[in-house]
Amino acid sequence: MKPTLLIMAAGMGSRYGGLKQMESMGPGGTTLLDYSVFDAIRAGFGKVVFIIRHDIEADFKKLVGKKWESKVPVRYVFQELGMVPEGFKVPEGRQKPWGTAHAVWVAQNAVEEPFAVINADDFYGRNSFKVMAGFLRKIKKNDAATYAMVGFPLSKTLSEHGTVARGVCRIGPGRKLKEVVEHTQIGTEGRKVFHLDEAGKKHPLKGTVTVSMNIWGFTPRLFEQIGGRFTAFLKAKGGDLKSEFLLPRVVDDAIAKREATVQVLSTKDQWFGVTYPQDKERVKGEVGKLVRKKIYPSQIV
Repeated sequence: MKPTLLIMAAGMGSRYGGLKQMESMGPGGTTLLDYSVFDAIRAGFGKVVFIIRHDIEADFKKLVGKKWESKVPVRYVFQELGMVPEGFKVPEGRQKPWGTAHAVWVAQNAVEEPFAVINADDFYGRNSFKVMAGFLRKIKKNDAATYAMVGFPLSKTLSEHGTVARGVCRIGPGRKLKEVVEHTQIGTEGRKVFHLDEAGKKHPLKGTVTVSMNIWGFTPRLFEQIGGRFTAFLKAKGGDLKSEFLLPRVVDDAIAKREATVQVLSTKDQWFGVTYPQDKERVKGEVGKLVRKKIYPSQIV
């Protein structure tokens, strides 16, 4: 069975100030999401599931989804604030989505096979999808919680224009992930890299450390693991207006409790993406270089 590509495209782009998932970054209005789907298809993925919101459905299908519906089986699922377990409700005044783990959880009825999860607004590269597809194709039925992650060096994932959120990884023997800690404010001062804690204090980080850019490989067992943790999250933080239920934290907890193993995969490709509006020109320049080198055709759809 071919793996599925699950794309988180429901984000609001609060730091960017707009819907990055539909922003043109390449020739002919090509989005970063388009390059990911193109790479996934040629790597052997057999289905694409877009996680979106109802309020962007029409525009998303017109600008992105319709391009691919004749190329690969496509499904749409919707991430909305009201999608919470029975007995919970959305606190008055909350507008921020529940986070990446919630985004994956709402797609559980659309995925029955091993699958990869990615952000819609990141560029991962052809090789990243190739190594992930290779891993997912080897998963056996009894490997219920055998997962994977493509890792990137922190120094290659930062923005010159502000802090970023990254899952900082600790890797053990055999390139097994031992821990992933989500830092929501990572920045630079000259050549030094740091993260800010909740009190605003700076802590140094090594630029060579491996980070998660939310390109994960899972089996459907993950949905069960997310479900119980989402209930616990809502009990503890469901009343907060800006709390987020994040995928790296679910993975980290599953590793700590020995409920999953995660293989860290290496890639030859360079990640790039847009966090702030000022990042756009650099990203368009990087895409342009790849097109000129004929790594990608000028028109991919």
